[in-house]
Amino acid sequence: MSAQPATNTMHADVLIIGSGAGGATTATVLAEAGFDVLVVEEGDWVEQGSVVPFSLDQMDRQYRAGGVTVALGLPSIAYTEGRCAGGGTEVNSGLYWRPPGDVLERWRDQFRIDDFDPDDLLAIAAEVEHEISVGPVPGPYSEPSEVLRRGADALGWRNGEIPRWMTYPKGAPATAGERQSMTRTYLPRAMRAGARIATGCRVDRLEAQGGKAVRAITTLADGSPGVITFRHVFVCGGAIQSPALLQRSGIRGHIGRSLAVHPTVKLAARFADPINVPDDVPVHQVKEFAPHLSFGGSASNPGLVALNLLDQWPTFKRAVTDWQHISVYYAAITSEGRGRVFSVPRLRDPIVTYGLTGRDRELLRSGMARLTLLMLEAGALEVFPSFKGAPIVRNRKDVATMQRSFAATKASVMTVHLCSTVPMGEDTDRCGADSFGRVHGQSNVYVNDASLLPTAPGVNPQASVMAFAIRNARHFVATGGNRA
Repeated sequence: MSAQPATNTMHADVLIIGSGAGGATTATVLAEAGFDVLVVEEGDWVEQGSVVPFSLDQMDRQYRAGGVTVALGLPSIAYTEGRCAGGGTEVNSGLYWRPPGDVLERWRDQFRIDDFDPDDLLAIAAEVEHEISVGPVPGPYSEPSEVLRRGADALGWRNGEIPRWMTYPKGAPATAGERQSMTRTYLPRAMRAGARIATGCRVDRLEAQGGKAVRAITTLADGSPGVITFRHVFVCGGAIQSPALLQRSGIRGHIGRSLAVHPTVKLAARFADPINVPDDVPVHQVKEFAPHLSFGGSASNPGLVALNLLDQWPTFKRAVTDWQHISVYYAAITSEGRGRVFSVPRLRDPIVTYGLTGRDRELLRSGMARLTLLMLEAGALEVFPSFKGAPIVRNRKDVATMQRSFAATKASVMTVHLCSTVPMGEDTDRCGADSFGRVHGQSNVYVNDASLLPTAPGVNPQASVMAFAIRNARHFVATGGNRA
């Protein structure tokens, strides 16, 4: 079961723009309730297994702009967006974090989200976990994952395995797992209920008539124009593309003004024995300093190892030939800074900016130092921090030297978690959508993706996105979609 190419003229009772964690779950709820649902996706449907994870081929086929996108600032922050059926669920690590209860309570109170019960959200999360097969890795952990556990245990730092949304063939190793992404779970379920999925369709803007959005102006994969008419529209293109589309459609308000991310710095660590697993990531994370600071492991194929050595290539380049003994790790912070998304006339993609606070910069410095110490305690022979002018770290004295020379403006800061550009709630001074995702000032335009999360949750946001989207879609069904 897969999608069909988009055509120049289409119609649906409910149009859903985007097929990731928000769009796929929304489509399932609405289709199973009997709505005529059309999901349009700018990218292609790429079957799992047809591309090598974390490869250049995957970057080209499943990421926007080949994975090379950046939020401007000092420093600039590189970020990635999925651009394919299933969105970011097809390309992420598959690690699953429930939305933290204290964060849900804070969002409810500070942003005035009506009828928002954290227990109800967690009950929906339990449904999602069953649907996408969230669970622990069978059998032994990979060596890169053991590094995190071993180093944290030596320091007395809290750590543990993060479950994944994977299924594993009986008796097979963890590397044989199959990610239960949206193309394996919610999108096929939506199609079984009658939803249509059309790929290769970019929505350029929404047009209104009589105070209601009534059509989407599109560009198909071959460059030809198209139009989709609808009664209701759910914008689920992610925290960058959703506000950009709304802005292109003349919908402003609190749209795109409060981008929140988890800024991340990285290092490469070399060990005496082979450690590299090029097509998977560690399942352990270190949460001793959460929610402000967390440590984990990244994809570490040879190209990505080289990329992490690039900032100080003159002194780090010799290590790349020993890539089998190297793995890449990260320190991620919950940022106080914020960014903006600007749709600019005649530019296809929006301009994105982000500003770190002084506290954010110091936390990144502390994170790099603590992560380096973690690697040494796990037995690393050498650590290669990813920033310009970084020294090779071989002992604790070198850690102090490295920390003094670190500056966020010299580091390759990146993120894979983007949210909060159309925050939900009844506080219209800071929220772009109401308590169930309807855009303020609009009668039939909804957002139902990571844009709605009021702030960065401090963990991978996709579980929160799916729970929010299902909650909001069920409310739409319960009210008959009768606002329009």
